[in-house]
Order: sequence, then C-alpha cells, then structure tokens
Amino acid sequence: MNIREASQYLGVSPDTLYRYIYEAQIPAFKLGNRWKFKKTVLDRWMEKKISTSSGTKNRRK
Repeated sequence: MNIREASQYLGVSPDTLYRYIYEAQIPAFKLGNRWKFKKTVLDRWMEKKISTSSGTKNRRK
C-alpha cells in the first residue's frame, strides 16, 4: 500500500500517517523514495494497539 491507500485504510489523513512514520509509531518501509505499507503488518499493528488500549482502559476501572 502507498501513503494514500494506507491513510484511507486506517482512517487518518496522509499528514497524520507521515507523522506516525517519522515518530516511528507505525511500521512502514521505503521503496525507492516512496513509503510503503503491508496490509498484514498494519492489521497486526492495529490489533496490538487495540489490545494495548483495551488493557489500559481495564486497568483504570
């Protein structure tokens, strides 16, 4: 996936996605001068984020 496709898939703006990349918050790789994403890796990253945020919410109760 390219930046546009990944941003649509994740529901964030391309600018937000670039920020995540430069802050090393999201898995991405460069192919030439373009950032690329693997859908399976993004899915795993989202699952990890969901389980992390769920654990945090449960601990606050």
